[in-house]
Amino acid sequence: MLSREDNELITRTGPGTAMGEVLRRYWMPILLERELAEPDGEPVRVQALGERLVAFRDTEGRIGLLDEFCPHRRVSLWLGRNEECGLRCVYHGWKYDVDGNCVDQMNEPGENSFADKVHIKHYPTLELGGIVWTFMGPAEKMPPPPSFAFTRVPASHRHVSKVIEECSWLQALEGGIDTSHVPILHRALVANGKRPGVDPRSPFVRGGPPTLELDMTDYGYRYAGIRKLPEGGRYVRAYHYIVPFTQLRPQQLRLVGAPDRAREVDAGHFWVPMDDHTCMVWNFLHSYGEEPIEDEERREYGNGNGPDHVDQTTFRAFRNARNHWGIDRAAQKTETFSGIEGVNAQDRAVQESMGAIVDRSEEYLGPADKAIIAMRRLLLQSVQTVQAGGSPPAVDTSYYDLRAIERIVPDGEEWRDSVLPLMYPAAEENLDIIPADRVLAPV
Repeated sequence: MLSREDNELITRTGPGTAMGEVLRRYWMPILLERELAEPDGEPVRVQALGERLVAFRDTEGRIGLLDEFCPHRRVSLWLGRNEECGLRCVYHGWKYDVDGNCVDQMNEPGENSFADKVHIKHYPTLELGGIVWTFMGPAEKMPPPPSFAFTRVPASHRHVSKVIEECSWLQALEGGIDTSHVPILHRALVANGKRPGVDPRSPFVRGGPPTLELDMTDYGYRYAGIRKLPEGGRYVRAYHYIVPFTQLRPQQLRLVGAPDRAREVDAGHFWVPMDDHTCMVWNFLHSYGEEPIEDEERREYGNGNGPDHVDQTTFRAFRNARNHWGIDRAAQKTETFSGIEGVNAQDRAVQESMGAIVDRSEEYLGPADKAIIAMRRLLLQSVQTVQAGGSPPAVDTSYYDLRAIERIVPDGEEWRDSVLPLMYPAAEENLDIIPADRVLAPV
């Protein structure tokens, strides 16, 4: 459990908060590139770390990220005209470029103009991997641009999506790094049923509760859930947690026309606070070699993140607390453990059900929560480091080529001997097609 004071410390992320200052040391994903597809197109509202911002792509294709409110009379610039390399307030015609400079004042005669004295808060942006990123911290503390593997492959070989979750970023993050809930919350009650979930025949389920092993690293930690299988061997599912809001997780896709073969893809999540009660959950994956990500896979039907489950203009889930996450009690008895459709939709339901910010002083944690406990300690340490004038973990580039791996390891074989080299790959031959009996069926 956490004390109420520490709980407040690492859940509150607005301007001037201790955790907010830590998060401002990292590049954060804020928009899909397609949300700002056209120069001089419609501005887009952005909310991050408790700040209301507006983004626009100017005539030359540059992206500006500004305070949403005009410094003249505090009108929303989302109403503004995006024209001729600037965003113009519709109230009195003050216009701002992507660097936050006021370049024109329509309501002030030329001799009275003081545009050169007016500047609006703005943040730098980057476009990488189909995402618009921003850095909201001190310019002198800006780290190198993000370079996750999915940002370095062709668009045909990666997929990125996002959904807004209605709870604190921390409980969404904790749900993501918790491996013991997967064969419970996400379990299908029947094999090959109509509703997706963890197949009851999978090693996830047959292996029972996991033993967690965790190793601290310079970027956070790596951890593995290890399950003994009744027929012998152990199912090992190994992840990376990268401070402050990133997880790399194993995933594989079945090859079309080859049900006995699977190809591994790299996958993961970012959990980015919008404010203290809302966060953006980012989902990414990419494939290797010649196999692109197929259109049907981009719908993320099984995960509940795609257009069947999430409004692609607001990025709000269709099934939410106001309609009880679409829980189907009949399906809960006969088809899936939760009765809720979509693996990540199930995650959102349980996390949002805790309330906007859960009181962690009321928890009763056990050994299966080792990864969550370690993550909280890292965040508290990061707060202390930044307050002392230092740099928090993972502001460098040491982790961009890491992989998360799942394998069935035979009895008598140390899982670290075979799995760890794959988690820190040196050659792409480790990333190709693998036998299906060495990986978990997709969930």
